[in-house]
Amino acid sequence: MRTILRFAFLAAFAFTLAPPAALAQAYPTKPVRLMIPWPAGGSTDIVGRIVFQHMSASMGQQFVVENRGGAAGSIGAEAVARAAPDGYTLMVHTTSHLANAHLYRKLPYDTLKDFTGVSLLSAQLGILVVHPSLPVKSVKQLLALARSRPDQILYSSAGNASFPHLATALLTQMTNTKLVHVPYKGAAPATTALVSGETQMLIVSASTALPHVRSNRLRALAVPSEARVKQFPDLPTVAESGVPGYEMNPWIAVFAPAGTPKAIVDRLNAEIRKTLEHPEISKRLYDTLLNPWYTTPEEMAKRVRVDYDKYEKLVKMTGVTID
Repeated sequence: MRTILRFAFLAAFAFTLAPPAALAQAYPTKPVRLMIPWPAGGSTDIVGRIVFQHMSASMGQQFVVENRGGAAGSIGAEAVARAAPDGYTLMVHTTSHLANAHLYRKLPYDTLKDFTGVSLLSAQLGILVVHPSLPVKSVKQLLALARSRPDQILYSSAGNASFPHLATALLTQMTNTKLVHVPYKGAAPATTALVSGETQMLIVSASTALPHVRSNRLRALAVPSEARVKQFPDLPTVAESGVPGYEMNPWIAVFAPAGTPKAIVDRLNAEIRKTLEHPEISKRLYDTLLNPWYTTPEEMAKRVRVDYDKYEKLVKMTGVTID
């Protein structure tokens, strides 16, 4: 028995002394937990599953998805921040991760210090949709109706601090309109609420709303990006629809706990690049309006810093805070 224990100890000790490159080459040796801090069915969940199901095959280990929604992703993010930085816990999150740092008065983690960016995965193309019962067919008509009915039009969101919430808050601030916010636990239930008529308006990822637009259960009015989307060439931007300067262009990305070995981060990054460049995967993402967007860890770190500051200004401008 002592011989077995001594052998196990020596093997573990030798593993810790192995060169980083060797550790990365062997990684992963067991299933990896993939935290998606949003409910199943939303754009973040779709991207995470498409990318990491392919990587499960290419890397020879399962990436096990765990959907843990709530508090605009901060509940799942806390679990990742507290996880061991060994590469066996990853997180697929959105720009809401950065917004939360400025919206919540206190978070159980530091958004910049407790996470390491691995790579962006996709642009999160947005779309402004309304319930067909709302008598509007353009953003100008929507705003005119909102001004004539202050605090009567309900808009759903994926939760406080989510992209739909901030995108609409920015719109109301820039247009001096008053809408009523109805938060849900994710984009999928927020969209379901709009389809059922519980709410009348939503700015959400196009991939989530597209099936309902195609079936005429929702009406698309505009896109919130700075330029028209090539998948919807005839759909105007919000900016060109009477709100000059309006723009929201969120993304979906992969994070690891801070302190995760750089060799493992680089290995994951390289596999993500190959996956996003794979013709089948890129087509699946493009077809679901989640255009692939690869970055190196260094490029992602710069993007996170820029958008972190952007969302700080946005939160201050909108005056949205959460206790």
